[in-house]
Amino acid sequence: MADMPLAGGDDNEPDQPLETNAAAIAIALDGAKDDPKLSSYIAEFLAEQRALISDQRLHLEEQVKRLKLTIIDERLSIALKAMTAAVGLAIVMALATAIWYAAHDNGLVIEAFSVPPDMVARGLTGQAIAAQLQDKLAAMQNATKSARPAESYANNWGDDIKVQIPETGVSIGEFYNLLVTWLGRETHITGEIFHTANGIAVTARGGGDGGALVTGSEADLDKLLQQTAEKIYERTQPYRYAIYLQSETPPQMARSRQILEGLAQSGSPRDRAWAYNGLAVLDNEAGDGERSVADARQALAFMPDFALAYENIDQSEANLGHDEASLAAARSAVDVLRQGSNVDMSALARQVALPQEQETVDSALDDFAAVRSSAERMIALPDYNGSVENGHQALVIALAMLHDGAATRRTMRNLPPATDQQTQVNRTLGEFIADYWLGEWSSVVSQHAGIESLLRKGLAAVGASPSYANVLLARQLWPYVASAMAELGDFKEAHALIDQSPLDCYACVRAHADIDAAEKNWSGAAAWFALAVKQAPSIPMGYYRWGRMLMAKGDYDGAIAKFETAHDKGPHFADPLEAWGEALIARNRSDLALAKFAEADKDAPNWGRLHLKWGEALLWAGRRGDAAKQFAAAAKLDLNTSERAQLVQVSHG
Repeated sequence: MADMPLAGGDDNEPDQPLETNAAAIAIALDGAKDDPKLSSYIAEFLAEQRALISDQRLHLEEQVKRLKLTIIDERLSIALKAMTAAVGLAIVMALATAIWYAAHDNGLVIEAFSVPPDMVARGLTGQAIAAQLQDKLAAMQNATKSARPAESYANNWGDDIKVQIPETGVSIGEFYNLLVTWLGRETHITGEIFHTANGIAVTARGGGDGGALVTGSEADLDKLLQQTAEKIYERTQPYRYAIYLQSETPPQMARSRQILEGLAQSGSPRDRAWAYNGLAVLDNEAGDGERSVADARQALAFMPDFALAYENIDQSEANLGHDEASLAAARSAVDVLRQGSNVDMSALARQVALPQEQETVDSALDDFAAVRSSAERMIALPDYNGSVENGHQALVIALAMLHDGAATRRTMRNLPPATDQQTQVNRTLGEFIADYWLGEWSSVVSQHAGIESLLRKGLAAVGASPSYANVLLARQLWPYVASAMAELGDFKEAHALIDQSPLDCYACVRAHADIDAAEKNWSGAAAWFALAVKQAPSIPMGYYRWGRMLMAKGDYDGAIAKFETAHDKGPHFADPLEAWGEALIARNRSDLALAKFAEADKDAPNWGRLHLKWGEALLWAGRRGDAAKQFAAAAKLDLNTSERAQLVQVSHG
């Protein structure tokens, strides 16, 4: 019993709890009915309890109110702090943005000129003069077509040419101008106009130079401002000015060369690379292809991934007839452009350059379906220095090389009108080459004199020297004309013309071989073809033409060997496969020829001769129904007189 609590206890013991449950209170009240003193005590106790509960309730309500106010206060405090932080962050970001733009501000600012009062009275204020100068500089900038990216210039102001209008007070604009002055690289042009004994003088200073002074009559103010703009352009943007001079009428090639030579010797490495590249272009247009290649290689010494230098090597080597070197340069250009790093070209120039250089590679490898695709991409892109017109010409020639005469003529009819002489020259040359590959020999020969005259005039109009015209005629035109003469049986004229062409020229050597083959001078032709494939071992055309000569000679095994090599060099060149099939027919292996014709059809589906010979092989294989289908296809396509006679013979035999 020691571990049990006691039932009662001392009334004065403070630790005993008061029983206040409802039953106990009821019993106590009932027992106190007859005891006023106890009843009063209980009533007083209950009143105190109610008062205590009321006080506690009020206290609790106050606490709740205070808690709510505290929460609201804390939330407002947090919101205010967040808003303050956001405003502060916005100010910091705005300031950082302003600082960044100021640090990268390379624009040209033309400040109001100092002008004599009498000119100001006539409305020729300092700001008006600055605005006229701004217009002239902007016009020069727009006339300068260069692949060089704006950010490559140490002193670049691009299209950001503005006249400065003075501000009063410390405005946001004034604050930004202070940032630009502190952090940026703006070029500021200041100047004045003053009277002289014979008229007026215009002085302009900019870029820390000693200033440019031009003098003349006040009536010639516009001309004087143009001269001033040119001097500013030359001093602040020497490379761009050199390119601009090439676009003037007439082009100032000598002065352009002088500026580029100066940059090549004393500019930054990047400026020197671009200067040498510019010299390479001038060398090429002067007819000095070897020097052009040398200067472009100097550019590559400063910038090894300079795609445009490879492009210029490609063009110069192609003009010289060095097809193997041209192909190697074009491949290098494509590789650099695809890698996308250190290209150092404007976005548009780079966008256009890739399909253009890919077209060069595919053309050298005689993949004319790919050439067609690249040409169509060039046409679809924005024009850059005649790139769209180049695409049109590449498309015409590709269709002709695919032996699709109908598409070639349709494309030529649908070409947009030529708007200038250079476009007309390129258009005429493209159609001339297309006629050659379509076997239109009489048309090629009849156009000879007219094309020579047109080419010389067109090149002279753009500032190219007569030497450049001579290079193109001897290496790019005469081989086609001489070969066409031989096909027409005019061997004397053919030899006389091709003998004027150099021998370090792939097309020229091939023309010698074709002329000898047409004369049935088999040994002479073989020697020329051997030289041709030695000069351009990667290019299929020489091997293919050599195989055609051997087949005409009756050496079918030798011909097939050359066709096989040509196919290895150019797997999408349909002509070796078609000729291979013909050689197999001649060896009574029409069954093997069918596969060659089918493969050739994948790359040249609209070639009339291919379908004619395919039908012939099917006929020999005893498949008359299939042969009739191929003959019907051939009848709808281009065939020369001899081929059409063959079609009549085999389809009705």
